[in-house]
Amino acid sequence: MSSATSLLNQSQQEQIVKAIQKAERGTSGEIRVHLEDHTSKDALLRAEEVFLKLKMQKTKLRTGALIYAAVKDRKLAIIGDKGIHDVVGSDFWEKERDLLVEYFSKGNYAEGLVKVIGLIGEQLQQFFPQQPGDKNELPNEVSFK
Repeated sequence: MSSATSLLNQSQQEQIVKAIQKAERGTSGEIRVHLEDHTSKDALLRAEEVFLKLKMQKTKLRTGALIYAAVKDRKLAIIGDKGIHDVVGSDFWEKERDLLVEYFSKGNYAEGLVKVIGLIGEQLQQFFPQQPGDKNELPNEVSFK
């Protein structure tokens, strides 16, 4: 398995950023992707830590969503802040994680991330449409550790 920083080339990272921008268009929600090599923790617990470290809980409507992967450990988690989680529930995040696992197992990392980002964006747009004065509250680039 590749390292987190080599999982996506520059062009693929740009695809991810464009997918995030597209998914966030029309919503007040925010989406981030974070990749790292290892974690000794459960993927959900580590995703929660990263969520806080990236200050994703600071969005106005608490509608941030994080796609987290510990690449070498083959651990994935997708979580949402209280605003979006209360609407879509755990089943939605688990379904999207399972879809991402399918893509990752075939080595289709960028394609899987783009697909899942789009599906998360659809939920954000449905439940949290863009409001007047909304601004992009979080960076769109893939973060690495």
